[in-house]
Amino acid sequence: MNTEKIKWGIIGLGNIAHQFAKDLMLVEEAELVAVASRNLGKAQEFAKNYDCKNAYDSYEAIINDAEVEILYIATPHNSHAALTIKALQNNKHVLCEKPIALNYADALQMIMASKNNNKFFMEAFWTRFNPSFREAFSKIKNGEIGEIKYINADFAFFAEQLEGEGNRKTDIKLGGGALLDIGVYPLFLCYVLLGSPVEILAKSNFHKTGADLQTSMILQYDNAQAILHSSFVSVSNIKATINGTEGTINLNPLWHNAQSYTLIKNNHEEEFPLPTKGKGFTYEIEECHYCINENRIESALWSHQNSLDLIKIVDDVRNQIGLEYPS
Repeated sequence: MNTEKIKWGIIGLGNIAHQFAKDLMLVEEAELVAVASRNLGKAQEFAKNYDCKNAYDSYEAIINDAEVEILYIATPHNSHAALTIKALQNNKHVLCEKPIALNYADALQMIMASKNNNKFFMEAFWTRFNPSFREAFSKIKNGEIGEIKYINADFAFFAEQLEGEGNRKTDIKLGGGALLDIGVYPLFLCYVLLGSPVEILAKSNFHKTGADLQTSMILQYDNAQAILHSSFVSVSNIKATINGTEGTINLNPLWHNAQSYTLIKNNHEEEFPLPTKGKGFTYEIEECHYCINENRIESALWSHQNSLDLIKIVDDVRNQIGLEYPS
């Protein structure tokens, strides 16, 4: 067993980076050695909170830090591709926050950079590694609920602050909108369980910036359908239901980070509790370590091809609703 700690850096120090850093401290094999923000004071405060020795006020500086082995990129969506490619070219492994990029073409360039530089790269779809999701997924694949016929999943919350330039939810230049921010979760669920749909119907309501505020999607498969929703303008149950010919599995709220799932079959309902370690980022961190120690450039659980397939579906939805980014 590898006893050396894997040295992490974090680029982009918003809310999700704080959650990630807390979970990183729970993984024995991980050490946070550097963080970077465009604001030095913010970087220094973040570093102090998580016992990290290096704080930078430029992304270039952390990418050039020879001690950093893997970078977690948690910046707005529009910068994912450029930062990931630069990091991979600078001999860094990369875990990049979802969505992988603004579009399929950018995602392909990122994956080519991983292959060309022989460095590990993964989109940070933490739900894939969640214990409840993995166990429920395994049961579904083993035929526990028969053939999947219908999936219903939503992810919505009321966002109090939507105005202002630089607001990652609605600034179109940053890749804002409910689809890329949270709509990717229900799409991910359908993709993992059913693959790519044969047809998509989607409609949105928009913010004045052109970013989508709420998006509803119907996914048509040969023998199944899915109804999905994402929104910044109302709350939802944030529950996912997978209905088969012989039973139903519910990923319990908040389903993208479920602490349990429920199996309903033969008029019997049973809940299976599987609480996460920390917030739940710990499992994707451990997957990164496993792949790096095994000299793999991608995960078998969430592969480069999986990321490409998903962003292709997102692109199809984007085209349906008429959502365009300046870049």
